[in-house]
Amino acid sequence: MSQTYQAKVYVTLRPSVLDPAGTAVQSGLQHLGYDNVGSVRIGKYVELTLTAADESDARTQLDRMCDQLLANPVIENYRFELIPNP
Repeated sequence: MSQTYQAKVYVTLRPSVLDPAGTAVQSGLQHLGYDNVGSVRIGKYVELTLTAADESDARTQLDRMCDQLLANPVIENYRFELIPNP
């Protein structure tokens, strides 16, 4: 029997990769008077549902999805949460 899961995927640039969008947001915040913001990094958030035989299979599938499409493993890190749907 299959189980349906909700996945929450967080993708961020690796620390060694420059983040021009984050730099622009940080500069904008400083111009608005938020001088207490030290650094800003911009990332992506993806929600999806998937069906799998079990949690291990769902994690394997989701890991492949991230490696192949949702993230660029050369410059980005990712992590995900997997929640079984009732």
